[in-house]
Amino acid sequence: MSSATFSSTYFLKGSELKVSSLKSKNGNCKLHVGGSTSLSTKRLQISNAKQEKEVRVALLGASGYTGAEIIRLLANHPYFGITVMTADRNAGKSMDSVFPHFITQKNLPVLVSTSDADFSDVDAVFCCLPHGTTQEIIKGLPKGLKIVDLSADFRLRNVSEYEEWYGQPHRAPDLQEEAVYGLTEILREEIKNAHLVANPGCYPTSIQLPLVPLIKANLIEHKNIIVDAKSGVSGAGRGAKVANLYTELTEGIMSYGVTRHRHVPEIEQGLSDAAHSKVTISFTPHLMPMTRGMQSTIYVEMASGVTTDNLYQQLKVSYQDEEFVRLLEKGAVPRTHDVRGSNYCYINVFPDRIPGRAIIISVIDNLVKGASGQALQNLNIMMGFPENTGLGYLPLFP
Repeated sequence: MSSATFSSTYFLKGSELKVSSLKSKNGNCKLHVGGSTSLSTKRLQISNAKQEKEVRVALLGASGYTGAEIIRLLANHPYFGITVMTADRNAGKSMDSVFPHFITQKNLPVLVSTSDADFSDVDAVFCCLPHGTTQEIIKGLPKGLKIVDLSADFRLRNVSEYEEWYGQPHRAPDLQEEAVYGLTEILREEIKNAHLVANPGCYPTSIQLPLVPLIKANLIEHKNIIVDAKSGVSGAGRGAKVANLYTELTEGIMSYGVTRHRHVPEIEQGLSDAAHSKVTISFTPHLMPMTRGMQSTIYVEMASGVTTDNLYQQLKVSYQDEEFVRLLEKGAVPRTHDVRGSNYCYINVFPDRIPGRAIIISVIDNLVKGASGQALQNLNIMMGFPENTGLGYLPLFP
């Protein structure tokens, strides 16, 4: 049976509203609302919209920045609806009482403690809990759920290395063995069939995206890689800390985790996988007096006979079909302002004045591509939806 369209035009308080019903070959009907009207489209939605979504999502740790960012991204997601939200210290509260900017989101469930969460009405989980607490909670979740973990607990394959860098033994080593590292553009095929995805850290995302293709193509040396990285304060989380006070941060730059930042083994794990040999980097992160944004300035030694044009062309080929990783025109300098609020990573390559070396600049929004946006990109893939679903937000500028 061929599809047929039936249209009607209504006038509401002087405004035209056109409603079209499209019947497809399989008999399903879709409603299209068009025309010019002052009537909010929200009023045309089913009041309990989250119940109508195809995938029911639990959000663990909803009161942190990454949890709040997932709610923002899911607000316009056509397939994912939130049915459970946990926040132990804020259990019993509404989300808009914790984050007032969610006052318009009337269909969000009340926050509950993790121990009281009911997963019988859940298909997938975003886990935004701190590292160290996540392992046992995920281990105790019902089987069959698709899980994206935004903590560091399942990123390192070697549980001994996890203990060394995070100061405590791993409590779910069996689960660690089945976890898939979720650097989407690099490991997309592995993510498709994963049960548990370890979402990458923000610094590792900004560093691995430009370096992995170059290492795989043998265009850069595996030694003498230097990374100077800078992040907005939201990367430090929402907890109250003296070092994060306005007077401590404004009008200055602060280096931290010098020589011992916990993202180092994660970065080196990914680069070593690409090289099929051990890669060690020099990495120093800095906290900047800004809310969002991350820039990694990477200094590399090129392989013999390689030029920066070769690096540029390799990145162009590697990411020419990718929506969220963009190589800029030659000479254009990536800026954190240009990706703020979006899931994009902007990259470019520059010749160093030292012969044989190149400078690579990579920028992301640490809360989106560096955390919640990439997590949503991964869950889209795991659930069989286009990976850009719910991620069509343009960068915010100014």
